Amino acid sequence: MGTRFAASQVLRWTLRHATHSVFGPLQFGRCQLQPLCAGGRLLCSSTSQGTLQSPQHTHEPHHLSRQPVRELSLPSLVDMGFTDSQAEQIYDATSKLRGTSASKHALSTLTTMFVLGLNPSSVLKILEKCPELYTINELQLQQRIGNMRKLGLVEGSLQRVVSHFPQILTVPVKTVKHMVLFLREKCQFTSQQVTDILRDSPAVILEDNEQLEYKFQYVYYRMGVKQADMVKSRLFRYTLEEVRCRHCFLERRGLYQTPDKKGQTTIINSKLDSILKIDLDTFLTDVANGSAEEYEVFQRLMAREWQEEEQLQGSIEAGSDDEEEDEEDEEDDEETSGKSAYRKRRKR
Repeated sequence: MGTRFAASQVLRWTLRHATHSVFGPLQFGRCQLQPLCAGGRLLCSSTSQGTLQSPQHTHEPHHLSRQPVRELSLPSLVDMGFTDSQAEQIYDATSKLRGTSASKHALSTLTTMFVLGLNPSSVLKILEKCPELYTINELQLQQRIGNMRKLGLVEGSLQRVVSHFPQILTVPVKTVKHMVLFLREKCQFTSQQVTDILRDSPAVILEDNEQLEYKFQYVYYRMGVKQADMVKSRLFRYTLEEVRCRHCFLERRGLYQTPDKKGQTTIINSKLDSILKIDLDTFLTDVANGSAEEYEVFQRLMAREWQEEEQLQGSIEAGSDDEEEDEEDEEDDEETSGKSAYRKRRKR
């Protein structure tokens, strides 16, 4: 119902302005509105052949109605449902982006947000979080939204994801597909688990694959946690440092043990969600039985240990590179000496 209402609202607003577009500042160029389908989508394509014309001006030349949209006016934004102050905020934001693609795509961005079923307040918050959405063309937005639907983010979940992390609409479809493939093949998550990860932790799309794989392996091998519990605990909302610090704090206090090959431990480990999905004070009081001062000191010690590990790892990698260079030099020397011997033999 929300989507249909929003689409109807945009349609009424569009048709209202289309009837006097030759007078107003908001003109729809070569724009053809398709009927609302069952999903409540409103399609406006700049490549359509039809044009919107006011009935009383059918005898006028078409060049005025074919001018592309350059900017939104304050009255048109108010007619879309924004309050005066909200309209001013959006108008100011698009004005600052003049000279960029925002001037061409602002209208389609707003329309797409409304067709998703989002209200004006939500749309404004989304655009404040991610002004880059003003610069993305309609086709790209539709493709990215369609791809998320294919991945299982149905109505409700899709709106929450876009509201919480609008940057996901700035990520190319190819990048999203690569991350989905990575989660399924490298981390062995099921399709439903990947959908749950995208719904609960959409920022995972922007993570580095190597760092993500290391975090997964740490939790899987070092902590002995399976994929289902990772999803339940919303693991990918937390940094590797947060996960390691809480886990190691419990381990050093004898409250966590890495399972053996059979998955057995001599103590009962805390569940991952009870370690991560609570604030620090609750974690220290209910899980770690420690104080804030102890944890603060432990964090500093762990940061120093990790820094030393990274330096050691860096020196090992540098040493291996030097060894490879030495081997290459030796090969070059052997090749050179071989050529010299060959020349000496030829002289004889």
